[in-house]
Amino acid sequence: MKKAKIAELKNSLSRYLDHVRDGGQVLVMDRDTPVARILPVESVSEGADDRLDRLERRGVIRKGRGGVPAWLGRRRPTRLKGSVLGDLLAERKESW
Repeated sequence: MKKAKIAELKNSLSRYLDHVRDGGQVLVMDRDTPVARILPVESVSEGADDRLDRLERRGVIRKGRGGVPAWLGRRRPTRLKGSVLGDLLAERKESW
């Protein structure tokens, strides 16, 4: 791992980035105190499946097992009598 002070890093950024592209790491120092580490990126973009897996591990979501239940696919949507917009406008007129 290479160490670089901030001014040195600023002046030779391309050289340090080439080192990181080759798999190396750079430790950024501010007056002999480490403040940051520059690492190579493992993957540029996270796919949808990777993101879903990560969210599932954290307990944010639960992935489905695939498919639609047979009873759901056969049902016809319920038909409403009248117009939803018309009923809303009528309700508003009544409240005035």
